[in-house]
Amino acid sequence: MSISDSDFIQLRDFIYNICGMYFHTTKKYFLESRLSRRMEITGTKTHLEYYQFLKSPRGSEELKYLMDEITTNETYFFRNVPQLTALETKLLPEIVETKNKMGFRKLRIWSAGSSSGEEAYTMSMMLLEKRTTLLKDWIIEIVGTDINETVISQAKEGIYNAYSVRNIPDLYKRKYIKEENGKFLLAPEVKKFVTFNKLNLYDDSKMIFMKSFDFIFCANVLIYFDTASKSKVVQHFYNNLQPYGYFFVGQSESLHGVNDKFKTVHFPGGFTYKK
Repeated sequence: MSISDSDFIQLRDFIYNICGMYFHTTKKYFLESRLSRRMEITGTKTHLEYYQFLKSPRGSEELKYLMDEITTNETYFFRNVPQLTALETKLLPEIVETKNKMGFRKLRIWSAGSSSGEEAYTMSMMLLEKRTTLLKDWIIEIVGTDINETVISQAKEGIYNAYSVRNIPDLYKRKYIKEENGKFLLAPEVKKFVTFNKLNLYDDSKMIFMKSFDFIFCANVLIYFDTASKSKVVQHFYNNLQPYGYFFVGQSESLHGVNDKFKTVHFPGGFTYKK
C-alpha cells in the first residue's frame, strides 16, 4: 500500500521521537516497504491503523520489530584498516602509557551501533594479540550496543558467514576462527572480552550510564540522524569518553557542524577525534 504524505510524516516523526532516526522524503519508499511487512504481520490495514497500533499498549513489543526492519546492518571484520592500524601502532600504546602512569590497567572500548558484532570482535582479536606484551595483566572490556535486538542475538552467538570474515588476516583466522559446514565460529577467548546489550542512542536516561571509555567507535550510525539528533548523541559520546580517549566515526562521516568540542587527529588514510 502506498503511504500518503500525511501518514509518512506522522510515522516518520513518531520514529524520530523514539530513536532520533530521521527519514527524509527521499527515503519515503524505503520506509513504506518496511512498514508494509509489519502491517501484514500485525494485520493492520492502513498506515494510520498501524500508527495507532504502535501507540497502543501492545505497541512497545511491535516497536522492537519495527526497529529491526528500519535499521541497516552492513558490516564485516577488519572493516576500516587505516583506523585499526592507527589504533594498534599509535593510539593504543599512547593510552596504555597514559593509564600506566595513572596506575590504571583497565581498557574499555565501546562499539556503538555494533550490529552483528564484527567490529567489537575485531577489537577483541587485536587486543588478544597484545596480552603477552602491551596489555599484560590488563582488564579488557569491550561493549557492543545496538537498538536492533535481532543483530544483538546474532552477535552473542559469534557465528558468521564467509562474507563477514573475508577480510580477516590469515594469522587471526588460524588462531581465532573455526569453520564448520560453511559457517565461521569465533573462539571462546575472543568472545570473553565482549558483552552486547540493547541500547537506544537517543535515550538520555541510558546514555548517561555509558561511562569511562578509552575508545568509542560509532561508524555509519550517525548518517541516520538529523543535525539536532547527531548533536545530542555526540555530546553523550563526548561526556562518556575519558579525557585522553578517542572517538571514531565512519570514513565518510564528519562532526563538522555537529560538535566543536572534539579535536581532529589525522593519521595515514584517515582521522579520529580526541577530547
